[in-house]
Amino acid sequence: MGDAFIRHIELLGYERRFFPSQHYVYVFLVKWNDLSEKVVYRRFTEIYEFHKVLKEMFPIESGDINIENRIIPHLPAPRWFDGQRSTENRQGTLAEYCYTLVNLPHKISRCLHVVSFFKVRHDDMNPVTDSQIKKPEVFLLPKDSKQSLTDITGPIVLQTYRAIADYEKSSKSEMALKAGDMVDIVEKSENGWWFCQLKNKHGWVPAAYLEPMDGPDESEEPEPNYAGESYAVQKSYTAVEEDELTLKEGDTIEVIHKLLDGWWVIRKDETMGYYPSMYLQKAGEVNSVKSELRNRSAPPRRSTIRNAKSIHKRGRKQISQETYRRNSKKYIQSQWNMQGNSQNKANVIIEKNEPQENKAKAQPAVPPRPSKDLILNRCTERTRRKIL
Repeated sequence: MGDAFIRHIELLGYERRFFPSQHYVYVFLVKWNDLSEKVVYRRFTEIYEFHKVLKEMFPIESGDINIENRIIPHLPAPRWFDGQRSTENRQGTLAEYCYTLVNLPHKISRCLHVVSFFKVRHDDMNPVTDSQIKKPEVFLLPKDSKQSLTDITGPIVLQTYRAIADYEKSSKSEMALKAGDMVDIVEKSENGWWFCQLKNKHGWVPAAYLEPMDGPDESEEPEPNYAGESYAVQKSYTAVEEDELTLKEGDTIEVIHKLLDGWWVIRKDETMGYYPSMYLQKAGEVNSVKSELRNRSAPPRRSTIRNAKSIHKRGRKQISQETYRRNSKKYIQSQWNMQGNSQNKANVIIEKNEPQENKAKAQPAVPPRPSKDLILNRCTERTRRKIL
């Protein structure tokens, strides 16, 4: 028998795992040319990296030279705050992607890169689990959805955004835009720089200059977290606007709102303000952003863009700096109150218990015997007879 190749790839669903931390993996049934069938598990970030390498291996078929020659399907970039909803909604896109991939010309569908990626790994046979952690939760695609891919998803296309103002690039890796240009988003980075393509051009563009076609994009942003996440400052920055913070490298801060334009709302002690997310790194993580800082500056903020023109009647919902400050103070105060109340309760219990432990139990007093006249005047006839 010749080299192994894949006859069919079927997406069965996805699995939520809790070890070493909560994450999601997709479950695929891979059917091989020797009629064997294997189940494999892959994260979407793995699938997207596989997709990028495949495009580099076949630049003509991926449309890098001429977009009209593209036959390799599109695959939207992963969101940096992927959750269960995005994992579930992406199933249709992945099912269509796998169907198209297997039916590409043999030089692509049967290449070593494709075969190796879908081969069974050790982790597929022995998933990493921990008896003290919750068992994985499996979410399978409905059988009706598997029969017709058109029921799952529409055409596979990248998200299309519109430029709200002119942007002049400042480096070779960036791309210039004119107001009204329609671009496809290939990758959304949490630092506020998005990789876009426009016809045969592609490059990085500040997210602040882009808006989705179907409405303001605040729905893609997580809600503020006033408890805060601990981050370390990797690069100093001097505030330019009044609502920004000046920090030094090595400072520790708390992130309370992660915004798409790459400017996050942070808290330093009791001071609030905006700071470039690309200058921050989550506390405890290995230093991985230094090299990126050398080649790129912080993107512009949405509020600094002049002559911005939106196509949406409903404006983008914005939270004022005063609202951030007020809610943050409320959270901090509530935490202090909870700590203070718990300490006061402990002190009250001790104070109440100490006198009871030290004080001897008092004996009940014996009431005096009533006089003869009092008994004759107030008691019943039967009682009066006993003293006569």
